[in-house]
Amino acid sequence: MGFAEATKNYFIKWVDFSSRISRSEYWWGSLGAILVSVVIGFAIGFIGTLLGFGTGAILDYASILLQIFLMIAGTALAVRRLHDLDRSGWWLLIILTIIGSFLLLYWYCCKGDEGENRFGPDPLAGDGEPDDLSVGA
Repeated sequence: MGFAEATKNYFIKWVDFSSRISRSEYWWGSLGAILVSVVIGFAIGFIGTLLGFGTGAILDYASILLQIFLMIAGTALAVRRLHDLDRSGWWLLIILTIIGSFLLLYWYCCKGDEGENRFGPDPLAGDGEPDDLSVGA
């Protein structure tokens, strides 16, 4: 999955805590979210400065709403990535430990389960890539 599609899915499926995603969708979606949040944050600050708000309440509320949205969407993205490894989203709580952060990073880099698991079909199954590379039958 490419950058544009993964970023679009990040914002469209921001409350989807039940399906699976591939490694590429996770990493491209994360990068896209970072870039979009920087642009939106810059725009909020720039427009607020032009209008003379400085660091007023309107900018604070806009920033807080953006951060809440990104926190929910990022959590949903991480849960869907764990689902691809046939792990429950509750494993995200392991991030509360220092060692857990490294384990989650490792899992985010691991190849997902092939075929269907308890969280749904393989996200790479319908990508048009042949599963069997043998020539002839």
